Amino acid sequence: MRIFQMLPNLSFGDAVGNDTLTLEKLIREMGYETGIFALRIKKSHFTKNARQVDEMPELKKDDILIYHYSTGDALNYKFAEYKCRKVLMYHNVTPPKFFKDHNDEMEAVCEEGLKGIRYLADKVDFVIADSEFNKSDLRSYGFTCPIDVLPILIRFEDYDQKPDKKLMRTFPKKQDGGRVSHTFLFTGRVAPNKKQEDIMAAFYQYRKLFDKDARLVFAGNFRSNDLYYERLDYYKKALGFTDEEVLFTGHIKFNQILSYFHLADAFICMSEHEGFCVPLAEAMKFKIPILAYDSTAVGETLNGSGFLVDDKDPVFLAYCMHELVTNQELRKNLIAREEERLKDFSYEVVSEQFRTLLKKYIETK
Repeated sequence: MRIFQMLPNLSFGDAVGNDTLTLEKLIREMGYETGIFALRIKKSHFTKNARQVDEMPELKKDDILIYHYSTGDALNYKFAEYKCRKVLMYHNVTPPKFFKDHNDEMEAVCEEGLKGIRYLADKVDFVIADSEFNKSDLRSYGFTCPIDVLPILIRFEDYDQKPDKKLMRTFPKKQDGGRVSHTFLFTGRVAPNKKQEDIMAAFYQYRKLFDKDARLVFAGNFRSNDLYYERLDYYKKALGFTDEEVLFTGHIKFNQILSYFHLADAFICMSEHEGFCVPLAEAMKFKIPILAYDSTAVGETLNGSGFLVDDKDPVFLAYCMHELVTNQELRKNLIAREEERLKDFSYEVVSEQFRTLLKKYIETK
């Protein structure tokens, strides 16, 4: 018996790609012949075990094919045709409504993603979902097969690497008359469901009310000709922000992302759609207090940690941000709860859960 993974796109820097690469190592450690097959592989991150889908060997009935699902693609339908045991790793699909009037192509891709997941409802044997939120989505789409919940597998030891020294030197904490200004951070691609504009609106009020020298960093990839990014850039300028005050980093090296985590005083997430939300776990790793909007799987990921809100009023959020960076007792309590929650996402805990689920499935005939 062999266990292969398949997905439309493989690259570092996104949660699905990282999850696939981490699971590949774990499956190999379990003693199974394995490999990764994708339609599109980012060449700079090509590994010896990652190959094109058309290079996949002929699969036998007892082989297992694990398919990572997160977007619309023709491969979603091809997956159903394989004559082997089929396991779906469901990372959710961003609802098309978020891309309406921003990106027609992505709106269509997400529409196709929802169509494809409904098509697979009766064509897989077993599903592993990132969250209970994702599991409930699948049930609503007609899935009746066994579904278990498993957080995304994250190798937190990778985050112990040294941050970029140059960036750390050139982006020090700012001081004005002995008062230290604060840095707020959000990581993740620039996309309409992430609601970067809501963070900017709150940050504008925060600077107006509390700290005129504070800074905001959006560490995540974007395309300069993307309509949503263009609108964010226009909004940023309309609010009077300079690039130093509100920074969109674009695609940056991993050690530079680590630098921003080290520099941040608080992590702000106003996203309205997450199937899990890896950046929240990353913020926990760096002991950064989190302010997050309660939507989709965000509250589930935090599970009692972080500062969870159900109101996006910018003035209200500004006061919450102020509390996060000035109320030392609150910071201490938030960080303590985040450290406790982080234990549930440790590599040792999640990898053991994956091994247990996989063994249980293998033994099911």
